[in-house]
Amino acid sequence: MPVNKLTEGFLLSIKHFIKLDFGLLLISTVKWLFISAILGGIIGSASALFLATLNWATDYRGQHLWLIAFLPVAGLTIGLAYHYWGAKVVKGNNLLIEELQSPKNVIPLIMAPLIFAGTIITHLFGGSAGREGTAVQIGGAFADQFTKPLKLKARDRKVILICGISAGFASVFGTPLAGAVFGLEVFVIGSLTYGSILPSFITAIIADYACKTWGVGHTHYSIAAVPEINSVNLLLSLGAGILFGLAARSFSALNHSFSALFAKIKYPPLRPFIGGIILVGIIYLIGNTRYIGLGIPAISESFIKQEAYYTFAIKLFLTALTLSAGFKGGEVTPLFFIGATLGSFLSFFIPLPISLLAGMGFVAVFAGAANTPLACIFMGIELFGASSGIYIALACVTAYLFSGHTGIYKAQTVGAPKHLLLKRHQFLR
Repeated sequence: MPVNKLTEGFLLSIKHFIKLDFGLLLISTVKWLFISAILGGIIGSASALFLATLNWATDYRGQHLWLIAFLPVAGLTIGLAYHYWGAKVVKGNNLLIEELQSPKNVIPLIMAPLIFAGTIITHLFGGSAGREGTAVQIGGAFADQFTKPLKLKARDRKVILICGISAGFASVFGTPLAGAVFGLEVFVIGSLTYGSILPSFITAIIADYACKTWGVGHTHYSIAAVPEINSVNLLLSLGAGILFGLAARSFSALNHSFSALFAKIKYPPLRPFIGGIILVGIIYLIGNTRYIGLGIPAISESFIKQEAYYTFAIKLFLTALTLSAGFKGGEVTPLFFIGATLGSFLSFFIPLPISLLAGMGFVAVFAGAANTPLACIFMGIELFGASSGIYIALACVTAYLFSGHTGIYKAQTVGAPKHLLLKRHQFLR
């Protein structure tokens, strides 16, 4: 082909890009910048209010431990609220995932105040729960309210839901990169929604900034020592990752088993009431409050002190019981507790620094339970720094693989099996 023909074809291609592709991309980018700025500001501010209220509830309970005795009544209150006003949103995070997979109805706005109040009540009276589920549901509910006013099409509604999820996660943990990837990764195992990548990142970053602007801080953890990368240390990390994956699998399985057990109670409000009675009895027998609420002090301690072998197991049991009974909150911070304390204990026979193993477990158990390894790798790097990145990544992907096709989110579907040996029919049950 003559050179002038090639040049002419190249110039026509550039002209077409400038006229059509570039223009469409620019319009889309400006549109989502505008939407993301609004969403990020609203959801980040809501997360700030939630975190401040949660801190108050935790401190108040610590000063008035008698409140724990009323956990069954608190559970009944939550159960009644959802039974009469929140039947359409009781699925929580799973409802958001279902709407992402098969968009049908706009998420009712009542999801936001119900999960906010339910989580605060759970923590105030001593339930073992987290905060991620609350922030994600608040973010998703607020975001979806823009669907009708902006007349968004089905594909754009998926984008805005992902943005809401990303913003809630990013702002509640102070990890914008992890939050953005979490929103892209969470609803289909083995698949990322790259079509939403720019809005997801922008919204997550703005939400995190908005939350911090209100003066709400986040707990900081640090890995004190990172050993040199060699074959022995990598093999040790691989072994630790397998154990973290098995812990994640155990949590998911126990959570599903308890949920099936409580489902046999036909009147839903009685489930958290009965669960509350059981929890109060267990807390009384344990004799301390170390395992209730978020468990931040124990997580921080695990980075500097070797934990007992039973610490992670008690938290795993109490959290699965709390959430499956119908109390509200999230699974993620308890999974941080489980992973960090398990990693700390593993330092007894795995010759790696305690803080490194705690940090690896912190994110790896979450990676396996939520089936979001990439988000957890980003989270590990954001929280602990890039120097531990290889160890964090190896632990996360190994835990993800060995957790199997189970998870804390029942609505997740398998886009691609984790391994060819794991067939597609192995779903989250």
